[in-house]
Amino acid sequence: MAKILIVEDDKAINALIAKNLKLVGHSYIQVFNGVDAITTALENPVDLILLDIMLPGLNGFEVIKKIPFTPVIFITAKDGLEHRLNGLSLGADDYIVKPFEMLELLARIEAVLRRTQKHSTAFALDNTEIDLTSRTAKVNGTTIDLSPREFELLEVLIKNQNIALSREKLLELAWGYDYGGETRTVDTHIQKLRSKLGWENHIKTIYKLGYRLEVQK
Repeated sequence: MAKILIVEDDKAINALIAKNLKLVGHSYIQVFNGVDAITTALENPVDLILLDIMLPGLNGFEVIKKIPFTPVIFITAKDGLEHRLNGLSLGADDYIVKPFEMLELLARIEAVLRRTQKHSTAFALDNTEIDLTSRTAKVNGTTIDLSPREFELLEVLIKNQNIALSREKLLELAWGYDYGGETRTVDTHIQKLRSKLGWENHIKTIYKLGYRLEVQK
């Protein structure tokens, strides 16, 4: 997983981002102003920087100029086209506006890490090994046959491990916005994944909500 620098002066937002990064397996460093962001990034190379624009000391636009070789996602309340274009023209890889859903931020992070080749595509749990690039799954060294939809659902669970996801959210992420089926199709596919991968004790049912892939850190 990746090492991520969080540059956000709002301590509550900084802590929330850190908590969710930890849940899905990333490590992180927290700083709260622009000067510390530059010092930390230069002394402790990271895979990605989550960078607020409105910071004490130096703003995010000034910070990114000092660390040009590290992928950056701007996280900011500035929602104008001018600010977006400025951020992207300075080399940012993405731009997300507050308030945002944490799942959206995690998805944006995964996308940037994948583009910058800083994302690990291998995942192992008990005797099961998953390769997200080759889209293969093995249990005790034996390849398991998963349908394309089962693998899509599995990938969503892995990328959001330890996060409770509603059935509706799983449909949205694994089936797409235009999927017209009922949420019970999620239950059917979850049961198949549990059986095929031996994850009966890892894919937890969340009462009246959905499911969570539980992974001990």
